[in-house]
Amino acid sequence: MKAFCTASLLTVCVGALQAQELTIVRAGRLVDVDQGRVLTNQQVLIRGDRIEAVQSASAPSPKGARVIDLSRFTVLPGLIDCHSHQIGDLESSSYTAPLEHSEAQEAFTGVEHARATLLAGFTTVRDVGTYRAFVDVALRDAINAGLVPGPRMEVAGAYITVSTGGGEVAGTAPDILLPPSFRYGVANSVDQVRQRVREILHHGADFIKIIATGAVLTHGTAPGAPEFSEEELRAAVSEAALYGAFVAAHAHGAEGIKRAVRAGVRSIEHGSLIDDEGIALMREHGTWLVADIFNGDYVDSVGRRDGWPAEILRKNRETTEAQRVGFRKAVAAGVRIAYGTDSGVFPHGYAAAQLPYMVRYGLTPMQAIQSATISAARLMQWEDRVGSLAPGKYADIIAVEGDALADLSSFMKVGFVMKGGLVVKWPPGATGFQTVPPGPRDQ
Repeated sequence: MKAFCTASLLTVCVGALQAQELTIVRAGRLVDVDQGRVLTNQQVLIRGDRIEAVQSASAPSPKGARVIDLSRFTVLPGLIDCHSHQIGDLESSSYTAPLEHSEAQEAFTGVEHARATLLAGFTTVRDVGTYRAFVDVALRDAINAGLVPGPRMEVAGAYITVSTGGGEVAGTAPDILLPPSFRYGVANSVDQVRQRVREILHHGADFIKIIATGAVLTHGTAPGAPEFSEEELRAAVSEAALYGAFVAAHAHGAEGIKRAVRAGVRSIEHGSLIDDEGIALMREHGTWLVADIFNGDYVDSVGRRDGWPAEILRKNRETTEAQRVGFRKAVAAGVRIAYGTDSGVFPHGYAAAQLPYMVRYGLTPMQAIQSATISAARLMQWEDRVGSLAPGKYADIIAVEGDALADLSSFMKVGFVMKGGLVVKWPPGATGFQTVPPGPRDQ
């Protein structure tokens, strides 16, 4: 036990010393997402966990600074996934799979997922819900306390959903009673919605996730069918606002999207069956669209291979291409776009796979990167701390070898990751202190 404590203390001390010294990251290319431009031969000065300055590499370097040479790389702010599920197993052929593990098991798999997410270059995520209430809150707090490695997390705590709706575990026999933690956010009236919002925020959630329509991956629900009235959605928004929080609305169907936008939600998640009226409303209200336009291909391919329920595969087919058509229209109309993938349906660590899809369906490469950095930070209302490489913000930095914007698929091979001034991933062959030990999947 003594040896373990000594080794742990040494790691903490070395990490603390690293965080206090001045570090310079030299960048061959640096993506200025605030201005939408790529600069060459830059250097980022970092002290503690914050960026101190960004300047030309020709400027004099302070003596004694630790230098990280990334002159062969494109350097960017850490990526942000605004629609992530760090808690729970991957989607499978079983509707009732969430019942097969304990909350403790889900917490430990969440640790693995968070680590994979961070090493893939996503230094921040908005976690949009878990079937078991508040396991995401515990993971966020463990990461913030330095107990486990992972991205910065903004968490929803639990889904607010109607009974038997898109946020419930469905597919069990009608006489089976689910544990209370699975039904924490069930609400079927305006008063119940307000109560659930208060309780979820009081128990540590950062924002509210409400299931405004049926879901693709939930048994028995119809993605196009609204599940809350506009009055109920407005109650969620107004109650959350009392605590300085916002509401994200899972909404596939056109009518559910319009109800949610008129009610004042901050973001529409998925938006699969959006119509022209809904797009115009989103533009008018400044509502963000977070559309997982990669995910449908994964569900179709893996679902057919592994024998997922025919209902899921049918609903996925009915929404995937429609979602992409709507996404392209929304981009053209000037709707605000933030990056979100539904990671957790597909394996964690692969969230960058959607970046090329963002270009395929209407964004420029720079806009796609901005959607996953400064735009995502603005959606989360965290633009004062993350989302770009600017003085005063956290030193959350990634690097991709070569000219990364020429091929966004290169983000699947992020070579360098720094979070809060501490390096958690080095390029192959590089030497230096690495704060996250390799796990079994990295051997």
